[in-house]
Amino acid sequence: MRVVVAAVGRLKAGPERELVARYLERAGQMGRGVALGAPEVIELDESRARRPDDRKRDEAAALVAALDPKLLIYALDEGGRSPSSEAFAADLGRRRDDGAAGVAFVIGGADGLAPDFLARAAARLAFGAMTWPHQIVRVLLAEQLYRASTILAGHPYHRV
Repeated sequence: MRVVVAAVGRLKAGPERELVARYLERAGQMGRGVALGAPEVIELDESRARRPDDRKRDEAAALVAALDPKLLIYALDEGGRSPSSEAFAADLGRRRDDGAAGVAFVIGGADGLAPDFLARAAARLAFGAMTWPHQIVRVLLAEQLYRASTILAGHPYHRV
């Protein structure tokens, strides 16, 4: 199953980018054994519109244009649910087993994702109630994708 991480904004060189790359590489290696593709990364420029609603609209249009319409969208959103790692892995496994072409984990810009984009998401996820910088959200997502692949593979990385 195809796995895509789509983000508004670009990670600059530095520790966050290195950590994301390390976890996504691990997820790709482990994922092969459980029919999850190596995560692909799509980075889009932030909108230069002045008003937040206009920025969210522009960024949503860019995301829709960049994403394969066959992908199920998982929107990273502060209003989303916060599943356990086991539940997250089980959901990915269920989508894979149900024959989904793939999933796209979408991280919006500084203003978040447009309401109409959120409405088309198959799921909305949050990493807790706190607000996180977008760079940290990417690190958390990359680690959880790796962790999910290890859970699905029965690998001991994930310990309860």
